[in-house]
Amino acid sequence: MAQLHQLKELENSVSDISTREYEARDWPEVSKIHDLARPIELEGSCDPRAFVRLADDKNDLQEFLNSRKLVACDETRIVGFIGIDASTIGWLYVDPKETGKGIGRYLVRQALVRIKQGASVFVLGGNVKAISLYKSEAFEVVDRFESDNSGYPCTVLKMSQLMPSDI
Repeated sequence: MAQLHQLKELENSVSDISTREYEARDWPEVSKIHDLARPIELEGSCDPRAFVRLADDKNDLQEFLNSRKLVACDETRIVGFIGIDASTIGWLYVDPKETGKGIGRYLVRQALVRIKQGASVFVLGGNVKAISLYKSEAFEVVDRFESDNSGYPCTVLKMSQLMPSDI
């Protein structure tokens, strides 16, 4: 119930933004947003050479295609998207020209309403903005591990939204 109330409050602040299910025709805009935002995500986390366009990364592309995706639109223009796989959130990308407007938070809350249970997300350890966003939505770091991104080392955090019974 609290999530629905928070979502309504946020909807008022991003009143020009709507969400809908991803459709195959969204691919050009969504892949462009990913490819513009991904280098920013890697800053402070991984060697910039780890960047690979989504269309060229077979593993990520398959994960992307397998996830349920929502797109955020300003009228008809896609400004961001998020993916959901069971109770895991992924693929949160907002057009860099549109950051700081609450679109990412709005997408996270839209995903949480659909998950309806404790959610998790994997975040690069140096992605301070993403970590801050998820912490503000009651996620906590529950695991930290070393991984690689296109062959370049990085630290990954698993963050989970604790349910009231977990506290």
